[in-house]
Amino acid sequence: QVQLVESGGGLVQAGGSLRLSCAASGRTFSIYAMGWFRQAPGKEREFVASISWNGGLAYYADSVKGRFTISRDVAKNTVYLQMSSLKPEDTAVYSCGESGGSIPTMSEYDYEHWGQGTQVTVSS
Repeated sequence: QVQLVESGGGLVQAGGSLRLSCAASGRTFSIYAMGWFRQAPGKEREFVASISWNGGLAYYADSVKGRFTISRDVAKNTVYLQMSSLKPEDTAVYSCGESGGSIPTMSEYDYEHWGQGTQVTVSS
């Protein structure tokens, strides 16, 4: 049974930084692409970033490009999202997803397993 557990969320002032972690268990982490998505109140879930099975390929939403960095540590079965220069519009629940394939995508429908999410709140 696949389990994804996010951590690292919290309250931060605009311009600050946070690092989110997503620890995976239950199947071979190293062969699947991983992604981060977020959902703000009253809005649909949106793509943030994704990374390939080996970390060699990553995609970002235009809204976070240059500010966020996705990475993974295979030895720790963990994927990270380093967030810098945070803005109030980044406020959302951030969830990680594990894809059914090794190539990263931007569609939530390609992700088979999800964590429970972690709240990120950016104050102005």
